Amino acid sequence: MNYGLSIPPAGGLDFLALGALIHRLDPGLIPFRKATHCDIHVSGGEFNVAANLADCFGLKTGIATAMVNYPIGDLIAERVKAMGVQPFYKRFDHDGVQGPNMATVYSDRGMGVRAPVVFYNRANEAAALLKPGDFDWKAIFAGGVRWFHSGGIFASLSPTTSEVIVEAMKSAKAAGAVTSFDLNYRKKLWSVSGGEAKAVETMSRIVEHVDVLVGNEEDLQKGLGIPGPDIAAKSELDPSVFLQMIDRVVERYPRIKVLATTLRQVHSTNRHRWSAVAWIDGQTHVAPTAELDVLDRVGGGDGFAAGLFYGMLTGRPPEQCVRLGWAHGALLTTFPGDTTMAKLEDVLEFAAGGSARIKR
Repeated sequence: MNYGLSIPPAGGLDFLALGALIHRLDPGLIPFRKATHCDIHVSGGEFNVAANLADCFGLKTGIATAMVNYPIGDLIAERVKAMGVQPFYKRFDHDGVQGPNMATVYSDRGMGVRAPVVFYNRANEAAALLKPGDFDWKAIFAGGVRWFHSGGIFASLSPTTSEVIVEAMKSAKAAGAVTSFDLNYRKKLWSVSGGEAKAVETMSRIVEHVDVLVGNEEDLQKGLGIPGPDIAAKSELDPSVFLQMIDRVVERYPRIKVLATTLRQVHSTNRHRWSAVAWIDGQTHVAPTAELDVLDRVGGGDGFAAGLFYGMLTGRPPEQCVRLGWAHGALLTTFPGDTTMAKLEDVLEFAAGGSARIKR
């Protein structure tokens, strides 16, 4: 299967991501304002996909990112290594007081009718200091990279991070790699980086170089400025609005051969209906609908992207690629943290219609 893409059959790395590494402080069910302790999850919208592909799916993956030489950086680097991801670090020294820092994300997980909340401290973040020329892309891609990925979270961090993405995308295409991008529009991040207009200007320049695009209808409208159709979805699981926008996306960005998103209807913080849809080389594929009991919803979309990309990298039929993404994203919401704890056999079984009956 080629999905309209030319995926290299082999390489030193199956997948390389470019993005920021962060640590998320998670007090569990306790609201942050009342917390007395927190779990620490290592994350990053771009890194999560690489970590999932390595740990669950057994692929060779890497991450190009900033790393600060201080104890929090050491903690994050240990988790990158534990997930089996090869790092390509641009290193920064910490001055002992002001930074630069590895970004902190705080989360209230929520419960029932109490919604989850995410807020940030990305002041003087090392990843925002990354600029063109910081990575030797020619040397990195010389070892063979099959698939290159980045996302809108990293693009939003500073005027230079988007330039690093464009630089890397051009090098990836020159080396024959497939390129993907997750729009991941985050209002809080773009509000301090020029707002919606800046998001559209920035991400439009990036997507000109992209083969595989991940993003829902809000991402397409606010991140790319693609006007929505004059139709209303019957429900949050109805893919009609998303599908009606595909022609407009592909007309503007003819390089794109795959466009995919998750579909989620939130009954409560811990009860979701879950599906997914993908347009692959002119054909639409819709995943089944599952009822999810959600422990931690953060990272579900990255879980979907990882399963979808795995299917394509291993040459599976398009419908199965979508089901693998759907299944892995669903399983990821049952674990604490942003990255996978699933095994490939669990994903394959759930994608094929498995149940939650006890295994003996």
